[in-house]
Amino acid sequence: MAVAELGTVVLDCPDPRALASFYAGVLGGTVETEGEADWVDLRLPGGRTLAFQAAPGHVPPKWPAPDGSQQFHLDLTVEDLDSAEKEVLALGATVLEAGDRGRGWRVYADPAGHPFCLCAC
Repeated sequence: MAVAELGTVVLDCPDPRALASFYAGVLGGTVETEGEADWVDLRLPGGRTLAFQAAPGHVPPKWPAPDGSQQFHLDLTVEDLDSAEKEVLALGATVLEAGDRGRGWRVYADPAGHPFCLCAC
């Protein structure tokens, strides 16, 4: 029996509204604020929420970092890697590792430096 249920994944970042807008462009959904500049929710289709919290001293994780941790990353499932890549780059993502273009995943960083993967799995 589970003790808890996952509520919301929260990303620390320097600008919550900007990062929520980036992920709204990638995942869809609605950006919601409750008057607080330091917390923004992204209500995703299907009922999930991704939240963004202001962290003025935010230091992006390094990837790859054999001597450190990437902290966490999101795997985002897509139908077409090439098409999805063009769209996330246009939204402000950067390529961390495209690797073998024939494999089923590629690694990017969001505008605040958090790694995420596009996966055609």
